[in-house]
Amino acid sequence: MPKAIKLYVRYVTALNNVVGKFVMYWVLLMMGILLYETISRTVFNKPHIWVVETSQFIMAAYYMLAGGYSMILDGHVRMDLLYERWTPKQKAVVDVFTAFFLLFYLVFLLYGSIAATKYAIMYKQVNYTPWGPPLSPIKIIMTIGIVLMLLQEIAMFFKDLATATGREIV
Repeated sequence: MPKAIKLYVRYVTALNNVVGKFVMYWVLLMMGILLYETISRTVFNKPHIWVVETSQFIMAAYYMLAGGYSMILDGHVRMDLLYERWTPKQKAVVDVFTAFFLLFYLVFLLYGSIAATKYAIMYKQVNYTPWGPPLSPIKIIMTIGIVLMLLQEIAMFFKDLATATGREIV
């Protein structure tokens, strides 16, 4: 593989590793917010209207930003009725073929997320709830997460292509 592709794979994988390891602690933040609300509501009888939505936004950001990291760990759900029995080279050949479907999906997802983000910023879109938080921050995070997954899928494609052709990339 050319040096540029090797560098691309190395840097994109490193970026998604850093983002994924940082974001994995957001679950603890979400749990802390929910614990705070539980204590506030039951002990002090002081419920807050922002807790559920904040937790949902944190979980959505966690889910979207950790997508590339999950790809590195091979943590996405897969129908592995036959796949687990194959050799690494056979798996790589199939993954090279199926990568185009995922790339197609991610490109359209990115297109939609950019449109939704532009709309949220342009019209100062807020959630239609009593708290009414702005939606542009979560939509920006969503777009960044999709970009990271798209970049990682391209890196995975190059890795699988190298494995399928009997070459090393990392």
